[in-house]
Amino acid sequence: MTDTVQTTGGTVRGTPTDGVWAFLGIPYAAAPVGAARFAAPGPAPRWDGVRDATAPGPTCPQAPYAAPAAALLGNVIAPGDECLNLSVWTPDPGASGLPVMVWIHGGAFTRGSNRIDSYDGRAFARDGVVLVGINYRLGVTGFLSLDGAPDNRGLLDQLAALRWVQDNIRAFGGNPDNVTVFGESAGGMSVATLLASPAASGLFHRAVVQSGNATAASDLEDARRVGAVLADRLGVPATAEAFGALAPDVLQAAQDALGLDLAQNPDPARWGGSVVQRGLGVMSMFPTIDGEILPSLPIDAIAAGAGTGVPVLAGTTTDEFRFFLVPTGIAAAITDDNLPFVLQRYGIDPALADLYAAHRPGATPGDVLAAVLTDYAFRSGTVTLADAVARRGGTAWLYEFAWPSPVQDLRACHALEIAFVFDRLDVSHRLTGDRPPQALADEMHRAWVQFATTGGPGWAPIGASRPVRVFGGEGDPVVADPRADELACWIG
Repeated sequence: MTDTVQTTGGTVRGTPTDGVWAFLGIPYAAAPVGAARFAAPGPAPRWDGVRDATAPGPTCPQAPYAAPAAALLGNVIAPGDECLNLSVWTPDPGASGLPVMVWIHGGAFTRGSNRIDSYDGRAFARDGVVLVGINYRLGVTGFLSLDGAPDNRGLLDQLAALRWVQDNIRAFGGNPDNVTVFGESAGGMSVATLLASPAASGLFHRAVVQSGNATAASDLEDARRVGAVLADRLGVPATAEAFGALAPDVLQAAQDALGLDLAQNPDPARWGGSVVQRGLGVMSMFPTIDGEILPSLPIDAIAAGAGTGVPVLAGTTTDEFRFFLVPTGIAAAITDDNLPFVLQRYGIDPALADLYAAHRPGATPGDVLAAVLTDYAFRSGTVTLADAVARRGGTAWLYEFAWPSPVQDLRACHALEIAFVFDRLDVSHRLTGDRPPQALADEMHRAWVQFATTGGPGWAPIGASRPVRVFGGEGDPVVADPRADELACWIG
């Protein structure tokens, strides 16, 4: 078996380890430098000879996570021009017809990369899947709406990576007609957006949305408003030319300040209603409804038939929002007196607190807020997406990850399930603690492999009821419509 593979750009050399071949840091598009920083992705470079693909490539420009998230989430920042790269793990480059999975990382559309330890694809390759992890432009360069630049540049990067997979994955043993895209958080939102995009038609055949939704898109007018606010802060016009003349560290500092400003002052009159509502007052830049790559809000497009023929697996963790409220101390600061005002800030009826509290004897006001916001921001949108797929005649499955982490009373928080899906518990201790259950990783990882291989994860799809496969819970692993009365407050 050779350690080289011929791609459309040239020959790459990978590394075999324990029966898995890794080909790392392969560029799928031109380096986004100079005038290309705010342009659509250009053609991938070509090279003579053999290119070394034994080490990960650069990451897209970003800032480190702020405390306390930095202590819980792994991240790698490795500057370099060729940041639009991908990595491939395969059980056998000489094989043919293997299922393919393409991972789109999360990070609020401002952070993350394919280099994070939990995203290593060797367990998928071990179990017969060709795993591809991609990078895409983030923050200002990926998603800020500016005159003279195409919108949704980060999505254009994702599309370019998927086209690279179509053109090259046979050389790694994969089947380009059996491609599953999956992602978590902003990556899950990206998957839902790609389902809605006509530009993605035919580039993948199954989709997994982990802790995402199909409503994370801003109206074009509001996206331009955010660009104008940032341009005013920088003292330049809101144009690609003006922003392209600024140093990356200047743009990064302004972007970070903008995000903090939005979180502290989520005024729709300033930012636009779609940015505040769909970004939860946290994400200032995410996909834009541009009329081309994204013709409409993803959930509306999917309900109308976009992505027809693509089965969808979607789910959340039980306690998503504890990740954002507990380590920061916000949950501890919530009282019976201020809880109604916090809910009103999100546009939520304060009366819902009574329903959620009645189902959780002994819960603190912070616990109640976390439960309400979990359903508001994650679970309701996930079920709405699955319902939309099923109602148009498609097939959709729901899951919930319920195992509680012992770390900081996070419980089954946002991002906890990733290491279980990838079977990478050995690098997950910051979130999982020292003794995460390997049997649970075996179950969850097996379901994802089965979905990519056969088109079904191993339990019934939703139909007249919504069966939910609960990973790490107590009792029956498949539950019909768990906490249905709470969910009905959001989607009926």
